[in-house]
Amino acid sequence: MSPEKDPFAQFLKHYDEGTVLFEEGDEGEELYIIRAGKVAIKKRVPHGQITLAILEKGDFFGEMAMLEHIPRTAAAEMEESGKLIVINSEVFGDMIKANPEIAVRMLRKYSLRLRETTKQIEELAAKAEANVVAGVVPEAESSPVAAPQAQGPEEAKAAPQQTEAIAYFISKASGNVFPVFKADALIGRYDSVTGSTPEVDLTQEDAARNISRRHARLVTKDGQHFVAEEIGTMNGTFLNNEKIPTGVLTPIKDGDELTLCRLSITFRVPGSSRS
Repeated sequence: MSPEKDPFAQFLKHYDEGTVLFEEGDEGEELYIIRAGKVAIKKRVPHGQITLAILEKGDFFGEMAMLEHIPRTAAAEMEESGKLIVINSEVFGDMIKANPEIAVRMLRKYSLRLRETTKQIEELAAKAEANVVAGVVPEAESSPVAAPQAQGPEEAKAAPQQTEAIAYFISKASGNVFPVFKADALIGRYDSVTGSTPEVDLTQEDAARNISRRHARLVTKDGQHFVAEEIGTMNGTFLNNEKIPTGVLTPIKDGDELTLCRLSITFRVPGSSRS
């Protein structure tokens, strides 16, 4: 995308690997959106510092200080060189007015973060209770928390699955097949922040990361198949080259071509004549 056509070009900044964007406790009024590269979010603990998350393209952070005018609750450091969109509260307000879907995406991200935080609290509480019962004193934690890892092809094969797929998609670019085993299946990319993997995981097909993590959904009802674009999807969803509306179940049949941004996948139904 050229700078002339990029509405965020004036807010885009390059940062080298290792650059500390802000420290925990710093004052700040900027929100950061990752356009390229990776950012580590770190938190001080009694015995050092831990990495809470590794954020990548499409993720945002720093919004709490911007919205509430409070000190930073964690530190942020460039894990990998890249470009970030840096905007203040005034610009952010204008963005929300111009595109309300940005607010929807933020609400969804907050929901996922809250769910993950609740899970972590429950796990820590259970671990602490087990240590107390066993009389174990926890060791100092100074190393980063390992980020969730996506399943590789061999791991995916080993995972227990339904014996027969409801439907499947075939990538036109690579020929890879993506079976669908659930009546309500999410299509998108692996989310390294929450560890969430969609039923149709196109992460390896989308090196440029143009597909949203929650891009579309395949729904099967009474033997009929429908596809719908998820709210917050930014780069468009097309069925046989026709853009489908957001959130509306649109019929899809065997042989139809679904395009997510620029990635095309062919829909197939087991037992059909063309399949």
